[in-house]
Amino acid sequence: MKAAVVNSFGVPPSFQDLREPDAGDGEAVVTVRAAALSPIVKGLASGRHYASGASAGFVPGVDGVGIDGTGRRVYFLFPKAPFGSMAEKSLVASCMMVPVPENLSSERAAAVATAGLASWIAFSRRAKLQIGETVLVIGATGAAGSMALQTARYLGASKVIAVGRDEAKLERLAADVKIALKDDADSALRAQFDQGVDVVLDFVWGEPAVRVLRAATRDRGSRSGEPRLRYVQLGTVAGDEISIRGDMLRSTGLELIGSGIGSVAVKELLAGAGELLAAAPAAGFNASFTSLPLRAVADAWNGDPDVRYILVP
Repeated sequence: MKAAVVNSFGVPPSFQDLREPDAGDGEAVVTVRAAALSPIVKGLASGRHYASGASAGFVPGVDGVGIDGTGRRVYFLFPKAPFGSMAEKSLVASCMMVPVPENLSSERAAAVATAGLASWIAFSRRAKLQIGETVLVIGATGAAGSMALQTARYLGASKVIAVGRDEAKLERLAADVKIALKDDADSALRAQFDQGVDVVLDFVWGEPAVRVLRAATRDRGSRSGEPRLRYVQLGTVAGDEISIRGDMLRSTGLELIGSGIGSVAVKELLAGAGELLAAAPAAGFNASFTSLPLRAVADAWNGDPDVRYILVP
């Protein structure tokens, strides 16, 4: 079969021939219809992601949409090494698949699941978003960030606030408040926290996180108690580390929470994917993507970082 293969860390995968997988007990061979190239896929393939563990000579791709041995169209998660999702066929544990709704194309299902699963899990499992709460999303102009705005609204948020650097992209988002991270953004951020924010989803960390946390915690410490604020950390594209003052935690209702592989059980990730995909047709989730044939994997790998590529065998 044809597959994208990581032969060396730090360079794009090669499109080449690879042996087909054989299913053992509790496994299924899935004929792949669509596989997403997401930041976590590139991180794992570079050996830099915290969950990286494979040596070179593997097929990248942590999820995808395909046809199982019974003819059922499924979304699958965490295929078995060395067979990732970026190949004509992949090897998947039988318990790591959920059905894809008939009225959702394979490519759109892959795009929605890859862009939306992080926020769906963060809201439903980690922050436990309640109907009527206010959500602020840092990194809202990215694929995952824009899906977070949509899932927040679908899950009952009464107000969504989009924060990002690209003003043009911010203007295209469906959010109640849009804040561009410019020099004068601190007062705008502070005003939103004064009005009340219940959940923050942070896809970037680094300097933007520092600014938001300062706006949320500066000059707090009411004797009657400060409101609870669940701050969920999801990505580190703007930096791996930040400095946090101890009094930020003591004087406010700030709760720092992570959401990702390890902080959430794999079975919960899969269950969340099933919920997300089941909701997608009626919710009308719009996850933008660009489809490319699998043979163009190197082009996608070196392509626009703001574009979510879906590779089609």
